[in-house]
Amino acid sequence: MKGEEGRGDQKPSCDGVIPAQVGTEIVGGEYAEDRERNDFLNYFELHRSEAAIADAVCRHLEAILEEGDSPADQDDLPKRLLTKLQVAIPGDGHEDVGEDEKNNGPHFEIVSAAKARRFGIRGDLQGFSNGGAVNALRENLERLEEAISAACRAAGRAREEVELMAVSKTFPAEAIAEAAAMGLTLFGENRVQEFSGKVLHAAETGTWAVRERLHFHLIGHLQSNKAARAAELFDGVDSLDSVKLAERLNEAAGRVEKRLPVLIEVKLSSEATKNGVEPESDEAAQLLERLPDLLDLEVRGLMTIAPWGAAEDVTRACFRSLRALRDRWAAAHKNLRLDVLSMGMRGDFAMAIQEGATRIRIGTALFGARKPLAEPRSSEPEID
Repeated sequence: MKGEEGRGDQKPSCDGVIPAQVGTEIVGGEYAEDRERNDFLNYFELHRSEAAIADAVCRHLEAILEEGDSPADQDDLPKRLLTKLQVAIPGDGHEDVGEDEKNNGPHFEIVSAAKARRFGIRGDLQGFSNGGAVNALRENLERLEEAISAACRAAGRAREEVELMAVSKTFPAEAIAEAAAMGLTLFGENRVQEFSGKVLHAAETGTWAVRERLHFHLIGHLQSNKAARAAELFDGVDSLDSVKLAERLNEAAGRVEKRLPVLIEVKLSSEATKNGVEPESDEAAQLLERLPDLLDLEVRGLMTIAPWGAAEDVTRACFRSLRALRDRWAAAHKNLRLDVLSMGMRGDFAMAIQEGATRIRIGTALFGARKPLAEPRSSEPEID
């Protein structure tokens, strides 16, 4: 279902304005994360005072969609749905969200209620209500632990030197709870909005009874206009890549009286899909000079993603470069703590451990295969 083409950023209504993004797309229960017209629910996230309204609208939409997965007409939004969406939205207009948020933010679709229980959570919730999925997770963790231990032995390192981050993006809150019951405490999420949905679901259902000992870090690219919400939700941001983002995170962390751990994400490949600060850039130099003054940020180290599908020598060179860069920056900026080297995923973590990784990021090798995006942006995963 596609909204009308050529709409402006706002459409007048009797009481306020409605973002043009209400003309969103429905694609078989999947959601496309980077589409300009998928901002309706995300809009509310940018205005936390409207959280109650947003939740009410979500419930209305679920009720409507339960009566039928999608309208027959692919060109027009159904009249009943439009009626339910006539909600006056006070505050800034959609143009104030920012162009980068429109084009590259964690946007959500309205998904079929028959295929998703709650907005913001992808993955099969039912799958973690039976012993089969739990047993599979336990077996995956055991195999992974054996492989990590073997890689540490081969590198002459103690297992305790390497931290395992379970990348739980797209997997439900229940999967995280099961992983936590098996001893995992550090989790990586890619999207602010998706994780916000998990937090809401977990709070409503009591899924995370051990929340106080769980640590959730944002490892996906963060738009600066999402910094405030990220600082509230996450226990760390591992994808810091600009002075502007650092300043906004620092300000937001101060407001919630939190000292927020951060990693500097470094881009060490020429791939356009990769994010991060260029190591020899003016931005990198300015960031390193600015960080000591941002007292509500706790700089912990560096993070990178190796080139996808590259030869072993290229991947190894990437990891080696990050370690050398860390040593050089640590020597030049003694007031910064750069102990953490977050590098290595499912296919290359053994090499990363050999080259000095202190944190590896593993997702599908733990939780199983993710459901593919309706329209994948590229052939490479963002972060495992």
